[in-house]
Amino acid sequence: MDKILEAAKAIALARRNHAPLAALERPPMDEAEGYQVQRALHDLLLPHLGPLVGYKIGCTSQVMQDYIGIPHPCGGGVFQKGVHDTGAKLAASNYVRVGVECEIAVRLKRDLAAGEAPFTAEWVGEAVEAYHPAIEIVDDRYVKWEAMGAPTLIADDFFAAGCVLAPAVPRSSVPDLKAVKGRAILNGEEVSHGTGADVLGHPHNALAWLANHLAAEGKGLHAGQFVLTGSLVKTLWLKAGDKVRMELDGLGAVEVKFT
Repeated sequence: MDKILEAAKAIALARRNHAPLAALERPPMDEAEGYQVQRALHDLLLPHLGPLVGYKIGCTSQVMQDYIGIPHPCGGGVFQKGVHDTGAKLAASNYVRVGVECEIAVRLKRDLAAGEAPFTAEWVGEAVEAYHPAIEIVDDRYVKWEAMGAPTLIADDFFAAGCVLAPAVPRSSVPDLKAVKGRAILNGEEVSHGTGADVLGHPHNALAWLANHLAAEGKGLHAGQFVLTGSLVKTLWLKAGDKVRMELDGLGAVEVKFT
């Protein structure tokens, strides 16, 4: 078995068993190899998690880059069975160590094909149909994530474990995304906040990064897919019984409870 598939199988097994992943015997050597493992992992996960319906972008804000120790964005996949509507009640036991992030999700009205690259923020913004207030669900599914290294974290979809979406707001009704303030409210108490400008200066900059990243691999984004553009706040790690509400000015609010 080649090294890429070996790594993907080890990660897939840990994810299906909700078991903490120890350092891989043969981890990806660099980030490019990490994305090769990620693609192989997606093929292994599709039968269990349903189709790939979108993407997440991690490390788009200074607070998250400082926290994770990676000075640039990273991408990962979001699968159909990981997507929930606002107000969902989810079992904390379905995760190793569940966390949440406050995000602006974009939904595409048209394809962004690899052949159209390079993409700019203005270009990808024209392809957006609507925006969702979103909670990204992340899972610290590692024995010690700080010791895993960026290539392995990328291989494992960069902590991605799904999301919770509130109803979409049409692009024509959305305020200036740079100025949108997001508040993270845990069990009724505001614990952190940020703005759309914290996401690479504007969430469309993050979307352009992802479109260019995928184009370099010969892949595109597709109409109907959504993208979690990155957290406005530092990750909140949760326990069973916690209820989270994320409020995004002009977009609405989104809630989830872990039981």
